[in-house]
Amino acid sequence: MVAMLLGLIVIGGVVSVFLANQRSYRTNQALSDVQDGSRIAFEMMARDIRDAGLTGCNNNGRVANVVNPSGAAWWNDWSNAVRGYGSGTTADPALTVGTAAGNQVSGTDSLQLIGAADTGLSVAATPSSTAANFKLNDTTSDLQTGDVIIVCDPDHATIVQITSYNNSNVTVVHNTGGSTSPGNCSKGMGYPTVCTTNGNGYSFGPNSQIFKLGAVDWYIGVNPVNGRSLYRVSVATSGGTPTASAQEMVRDVTGMNISYHQAGVASLATAASVGANWATVDAVQVKLTLESVDKRAGTDVKAISRNFTATTAVRNRVP
Repeated sequence: MVAMLLGLIVIGGVVSVFLANQRSYRTNQALSDVQDGSRIAFEMMARDIRDAGLTGCNNNGRVANVVNPSGAAWWNDWSNAVRGYGSGTTADPALTVGTAAGNQVSGTDSLQLIGAADTGLSVAATPSSTAANFKLNDTTSDLQTGDVIIVCDPDHATIVQITSYNNSNVTVVHNTGGSTSPGNCSKGMGYPTVCTTNGNGYSFGPNSQIFKLGAVDWYIGVNPVNGRSLYRVSVATSGGTPTASAQEMVRDVTGMNISYHQAGVASLATAASVGANWATVDAVQVKLTLESVDKRAGTDVKAISRNFTATTAVRNRVP
């Protein structure tokens, strides 16, 4: 009997140590998952924030846009290369608030960013300032009819939609009319924008740079298991039309608060406080709340939740 009692005491001690170690492992694993999620989220968001307003050639503010303004698509407003939404602002036009998978969670902040995507193409020759086409230096590319591109040189940049692309002779056509949507209001690529057929004529010379227009929107959305995740909306061409689609990036991001630094202002501001002065925003501070995948990992048998903060400069607006 004494031996049995001693054996039970030893077994009880071993079980107690095992359970404590198991709890410690689950907690540490949950903390690691939360930290990994925050690093991934901030790295991806920072990349888009840094590139906001990028034309690929300069940051002198000389940007023409001949993409048809009708319909006022959010991705076609270069004046809002950085634009936030939140409490006290209008609704984000790129998103739908609701409870379905992919919808924005009501009451959370969102951030739109527009700039040049990494394409790495260049102009070989432009026939004339009134021509609506030019050839590429490259023998092939991933451009397609309907893509919105940025063409630039040291003087200025022009945003234009490809109305036809011939891959065999790498010729880009950017005429008015055609089957693409929204199309171009002018074939002229000069600065400033003149929305008439010939518009403001300008020839981008050899080796002028070409980039696809990159437009994204970061927000907190409802994920497929009815939780919350960090989502990213991006714009890609589908059937000749730029189309926005959302992708879940990091799961269990339950909250996002965004503040903005404006040139010449010491303190950070909310989206509502920035008002119409988005051109002055030169840095973005993002605060994320992440929750562990294991919903019983905490000492209170609940999910572990942590807040993380990162500030990123909009490098195209930093002197």
